[in-house]
Amino acid sequence: MKSSTLALTGLIFAVSMTTIDQTIVALSAPSIQQNLGLSHDGMQWAVNVYLLTTAAFFLLGGRVADVVGHKRMALVGIAGFGVTSLLCGLAPTGDLAEPWLVTARALQGVSGAIMFPAAIGIVVEGFARESRGRAMAIFFAITGAMTALGPIAGGYLTQWTWRAIFWVNVPIAVAAFVIVAIAARPSVRRHERIDWLGAAIVAAGMGLVVFGLQQASPWGWGSPAVIASLVLGVAMLVLFVVVQRRSSAPLIRIAAFRDRGFTLSTLATLFASIAFISTFFFLSVYGQVSLQLSAAETGLLFLKFFIGFVVASRIGSVRFDKRGARSVVLLGGVIGAIGFGWLAVRATDLTIDAHAFFNGQTWPILVAGAGIGLMFSPVSTDAVNRAIGASYGEVSAISQTMKNFGGALGLAVFTTVVTSRLTDLLTASFAKFGGTAADAQTAVDRISGAKGSGHSLANVPQAIQDQILHAVRADYASAVQWAFWGMAAAMVAVAIIGVFYPAGRTSLPEEPVRAADGSEQAATV
Repeated sequence: MKSSTLALTGLIFAVSMTTIDQTIVALSAPSIQQNLGLSHDGMQWAVNVYLLTTAAFFLLGGRVADVVGHKRMALVGIAGFGVTSLLCGLAPTGDLAEPWLVTARALQGVSGAIMFPAAIGIVVEGFARESRGRAMAIFFAITGAMTALGPIAGGYLTQWTWRAIFWVNVPIAVAAFVIVAIAARPSVRRHERIDWLGAAIVAAGMGLVVFGLQQASPWGWGSPAVIASLVLGVAMLVLFVVVQRRSSAPLIRIAAFRDRGFTLSTLATLFASIAFISTFFFLSVYGQVSLQLSAAETGLLFLKFFIGFVVASRIGSVRFDKRGARSVVLLGGVIGAIGFGWLAVRATDLTIDAHAFFNGQTWPILVAGAGIGLMFSPVSTDAVNRAIGASYGEVSAISQTMKNFGGALGLAVFTTVVTSRLTDLLTASFAKFGGTAADAQTAVDRISGAKGSGHSLANVPQAIQDQILHAVRADYASAVQWAFWGMAAAMVAVAIIGVFYPAGRTSLPEEPVRAADGSEQAATV
């Protein structure tokens, strides 16, 4: 096996850890919450903070990789991810559980932000121009598919212990570290300045926006703290753009967005990720709460999504190579919107045999996965092909920042909407059984672990218990419909972007390298 192919294999292993961890924790959330005694908000942050820190630090990670060296930073990121995964799995019970897990997950996200853009740089440096496009397509297709595979593996690992979903990363990280250390080309250090100020501004801006959205549900949209977080966050992001335009060594070259195709590919990634990443959290809770499935059985829901994603991803890549990205973006958006809309319609039908592989939810999930799979890898590859004015570290950082920011944004918005709707529904349902609004709020706070909440009904007659549990199942199904409709709307936005997407193919250019004076020249590969 050629060293470049071996290095690509190691990088796929490494980056797959980061994409799997975007979704695997969502499936295991009920088990983690129950075993560690976490609050509902604490568990939500353990899921969301990973996406948030990855998005916040991707731009810095890409720039540091370009300056310090892609191989060096890839190895740092792989090692960091392995260590933080071990720490997540060692989270103690009690008062330390919540800060420990949230902090470790945040550091996992930072490690992933260091690793991913460096990995792209190694792929670019390791393959000649004529074979580089195929290598990039393989890289994006496999690592993207791993996002859907995570919950499937998580369902089985959780049956042993939820800690295994983190510990499994350790041997993978060791193997990836050894392969990349041996096979990847040596790093080349560039004598350039890093815009630390810009990195701090963009991290703060993204953090404030998502924090405001996340807290809108418990604090209310009219809360001064929520409004202040959103306004200040947007202001920080605007300031970041201003700073980048004036900086002699910016984190990203704003000029890259002059290319309409690059701008639209970035927006398509953002909207698709709002649906893509959010799917795994809400489908997980829906499976375990409304359909009363075990974690392993819920994993089969993701297997259906994964099948649609993989099959369509292959079709999309072939069509992209022949005709460019426009048609796959448009078709992917339309098909994804149909799938998520269909799933929203069928979500409240709890008479379906949820334990059967082929049932009323199967085809909507397959179609939703196919819609995203059709366009996701081609859009990522096309973004890299079009950004002639920036290094591959920058381009991959921009694309992945939009992916992770979109995921965090979708989770925050949909969680707020679903929680608000669920509170109203459960308050009305509990009132029928003599319950109070406080009882309903307690149920909402514990809804991720609803399958294990039966002990709180021990003193209630069995007939009333059955009615309450049925109300919880039905009300969550009605509430989560809003999230699925939101995902459908996000894919409609992708389809609209496809209408305006430039037609034709793009070829992968030579990578421009920033010289010390800020000018650019083609890289020798």
